[in-house]
Amino acid sequence: MSKTLDQKTNHSGFPKAKEIIELTGAGTGSLALHDRRVLNILYEHAHTTAGLHADTEFEVPMASLRGSHKGGERVRDSLHRLMTVVVDIHAVIDGKPKVVKTHLFDFTESDVDETDPTASVRFGLPKKLRTVLKGSSQWGRIKAEVVMAMTSKYAVALYELVQVRSGLSKVWKEDFELQRFRELIGVPKGKLNRAPDLVRYALKPAELEVNGLSDFGVKLEPIRQGGKARGRMTGVRLAWWAKNPDEFREAQAEIKRPKVGRIARLKGTVEQIKPGQADLEDFTGEALDK
Repeated sequence: MSKTLDQKTNHSGFPKAKEIIELTGAGTGSLALHDRRVLNILYEHAHTTAGLHADTEFEVPMASLRGSHKGGERVRDSLHRLMTVVVDIHAVIDGKPKVVKTHLFDFTESDVDETDPTASVRFGLPKKLRTVLKGSSQWGRIKAEVVMAMTSKYAVALYELVQVRSGLSKVWKEDFELQRFRELIGVPKGKLNRAPDLVRYALKPAELEVNGLSDFGVKLEPIRQGGKARGRMTGVRLAWWAKNPDEFREAQAEIKRPKVGRIARLKGTVEQIKPGQADLEDFTGEALDK
C-alpha cells in the first residue's frame, strides 16, 4: 500500500495526510482562516523536506507565512493558536483504530525582529504525530494557491475534505452526522447552532468558494429528519464532481484575479456549474434555500 510520505509534491499540490485533513475535537473551531493557511505551509514544508525523525527541526522564512500582511504579529498569533489547540486524530496504529489527542506542533521559534528580511520560523512535530504521519496511506493533494485565494476557513476545510475523497473512491457523495461535519469544517463550539445560520454563514460560503476556485464542483445539502423543508437538521450530504475543461480554466483564471469583488463574481457564475455525474442529476440542493 502506498504511503503518504512517499508521495511527491507536484502540479496537483502537496499530499496532505487524511488524518490531518480530518482533524476533529472542540479545539478545531478556534482555528481561523490564517491559521489554516499557516498550518498548510508548515506541513507542506515538513513533507517536502521528508524529515520526520525524532531530532528533526524545520525552518521556513517568516515572509512565506505572512500572506499579504506586512507584520509578523499575525504569524505569531497563528503559531500560538496552532501550538495550544488540542485535536483528535483518527488513525490506525498497530492494526487498531485509535483516537490520538495531540498538539499540532512540538514547538515554534520565531525571530523577534520581524523587519529582518532573513527572519524565519523554526518548528518541530510531536513524536506521536510523526508516528501517525509515517503510517498514513490516504491523502488529498492541496494546492497552496487555492487555499490562499479563499476567504472562508470553512471553504478551506471543505476543499480539503473533497480533495482527499476524490482520490479514494468512485462514490461521489457522502453523508455526515451533523456534529462530525461541524467539527470537520471547524465551526466553533456554541456558534451557528441554528440550522439556517449554519447554512447561511458556513455551508453556502464554503460551497461558493470551492465551486469557484477548486478543481471540483460541490453541493452541500442538509439532511433533515421529519421533512425536507422544516425537519430537524441531523446531518449534511456532500456531493462532488470533476469539472469540465471550461469550468476548470475559469477557476484557474479566478484565482489570478484580485480578491476584491470575488464573492460577487462567484455568486454570478456559480449557478452555471452543473454536476458531471449522472447519479447526481436529482441533487438540486433545494433544502439549502429553506
